[in-house]
Amino acid sequence: MGSKNQKEEPPSFEQAMAELEQIVGELEGSELTLEQSLERYERGVKAVKRCREVLDKAEKRLQILLSDEEGNLTEKPFEEEAQ
Repeated sequence: MGSKNQKEEPPSFEQAMAELEQIVGELEGSELTLEQSLERYERGVKAVKRCREVLDKAEKRLQILLSDEEGNLTEKPFEEEAQ
């Protein structure tokens, strides 16, 4: 039982992505009314915004980790794992 004073935890990146996948599947099924499609679209926009927030925070954390002692960012190319 949650109190109305408690903040609801925002969905994780993985939860937001899973919701997006579900929404896309529902929209592609084309068995929704216009109103239902608009509601799914609105939920999808919120999920995309949440994903963007998480990715932006991750990028900022990486920039901090890549900063040198003087605070200058050092750019390093992304190294893909050998396959």
